[in-house]
Amino acid sequence: MSYPLASVIIVNWNGKDFLTTCLDSLKLQSYSNFEVIVVDNGSNDGSVEFLRQYYLPFVKVIENKENLGFSGGNNAGIHAAKGKYILLLNNDTEADNRWIEELIKEAEKDRTVGMCASKIYSFYQRNIIDVAGHLLYRDGLNRGRGRLDEDVGQYDVVEEVFFPSGCAALYRKEMLDKIGLFDETFFAYGDDTDIGLRGRVAGWKCIYVPTAIVYHRYSGSTSAYSPQKAFWVERNRVWILIKYFPISMILTSPFYTLIRFIFQAYGAITNKGAAGRFVDEYSCRILLMVIMRAYVSAIRHIPEMWTKRKKIKKIAKAGRKEFTMWFRHFGIGVRELSLKE
Repeated sequence: MSYPLASVIIVNWNGKDFLTTCLDSLKLQSYSNFEVIVVDNGSNDGSVEFLRQYYLPFVKVIENKENLGFSGGNNAGIHAAKGKYILLLNNDTEADNRWIEELIKEAEKDRTVGMCASKIYSFYQRNIIDVAGHLLYRDGLNRGRGRLDEDVGQYDVVEEVFFPSGCAALYRKEMLDKIGLFDETFFAYGDDTDIGLRGRVAGWKCIYVPTAIVYHRYSGSTSAYSPQKAFWVERNRVWILIKYFPISMILTSPFYTLIRFIFQAYGAITNKGAAGRFVDEYSCRILLMVIMRAYVSAIRHIPEMWTKRKKIKKIAKAGRKEFTMWFRHFGIGVRELSLKE
């Protein structure tokens, strides 16, 4: 096979304790033609000094003065990247030594593949799936395919999936040049959904590569069930809806949200799913306040998202017919979405 340049981008925010495991796993890659760009988002834990002392010139360090979030941090890295392929990798991961090679080998087979999804395991339980591509609910919320399933070979097939998790993903630079980079308004969570949907709407495919393996500390850099995360997730899913969904699906989405809230309320009461974990750590009152704050923020930016929707229409090759097909193949049911962690 040929060996095009790959650019691995790692966004870091106060993750010094994770960097050794992550970067040392990249040093052991079977694929040799790649660069590593670490974008530091205003860390105050000595991350930049640590990188400069121990990992130059293996990594190029971009030092942001403030936290630009996942989307802004990755955009800074992409602007500096020289590769044909952009590989995103969370700082709280460990990559298998064939991770880069397996992703690029699959991407090189088909020029219509704009994205590749990795097989991501739990860092601490390495027979448990963290995510194997993403699924989408009819109100814009997403969930990792296979999350917390025991791996018994059910995700060992190379196949098309909806879009990859930004935790460990490949994006063809040619695709990004045509569809644009991450939407920095999102800041964090849902931004990989946004760019994944934009790629799909523009006609690009996403392939899941089960031999491209990464181990992930789930929400290692942020709390898994924090109010701030819950805010971003709920707000950003509204923006996904406005930017991409057909009008008829936007109009029916409140019904699906209501059903989701009913199941999540049950989860909060019975200590099941993310709502149950959140209420266990905080309270129902705080959860309701977070949801209300998310909707206020989401509504405030709807005109901006509608303007972006019009721009996306100019590159769109997919419409309602394709969305219907995607939900048939890559949709997720409300029970799995709401009652599994």
